[in-house]
Amino acid sequence: VIPDLTGDLTRNRRAVPDSTMKILIDNGHGIQTKGKRSPDGTLLEYAYTRELARRIVSILQSRGYDSELLVPEDDDIPLSERVRRTNAHCQAFGKTNVILISIHVNAAGDGSKWMNATGWSCYTCKGQTESDRLATCLYEAAIKNFPDRRIRKDYSDGDPDWEENFHILRKSHCAAVLTENFFMDSHSDLEYLQSKDGKQAVVDTHAEGIMEWLRVESSTD
Repeated sequence: VIPDLTGDLTRNRRAVPDSTMKILIDNGHGIQTKGKRSPDGTLLEYAYTRELARRIVSILQSRGYDSELLVPEDDDIPLSERVRRTNAHCQAFGKTNVILISIHVNAAGDGSKWMNATGWSCYTCKGQTESDRLATCLYEAAIKNFPDRRIRKDYSDGDPDWEENFHILRKSHCAAVLTENFFMDSHSDLEYLQSKDGKQAVVDTHAEGIMEWLRVESSTD
């Protein structure tokens, strides 16, 4: 169980330069979540996203960035608790010094049969916020790293991300995005996700997109 971080973080609050961010990487669902798996059972979303999240955090930390897992547990931590943890960091460091990226794998069905949908996408909450700029950097990295894969975009509001009222995006006080990394109930997407190159491309997309956003933000300060 993760204790209430707010008090400890506030007591140990450090001076955070404008160019320094707390980068929170969230991994979707948990070991108890039903149905979040490929139809053949070879990909479990909770395990796959945790592997990706750990690798992304490791890359960011190796580059000197302050990054950590929002949910280190395998349990399916409730969305309300994920939001509480995120906002505890926002309270401690300032919401403009925190970003959240929630990593998922998409599905067109309930996991019982193969479907035809494919592609990578990124979501923000509704309206124009800093989250949209973070999502755009991730899209640019996705286009670079997935040259032969479908990138799902929605330009109805002028940028490529999709907008939904997902709880973790709507309630987090900082810039927050949710990525859907291809479809685990698509034969072709699943094969790509489980390949060494595909898995690395997903990791690189997140790390590169985040670092590009940080670079752009620091250059505008």
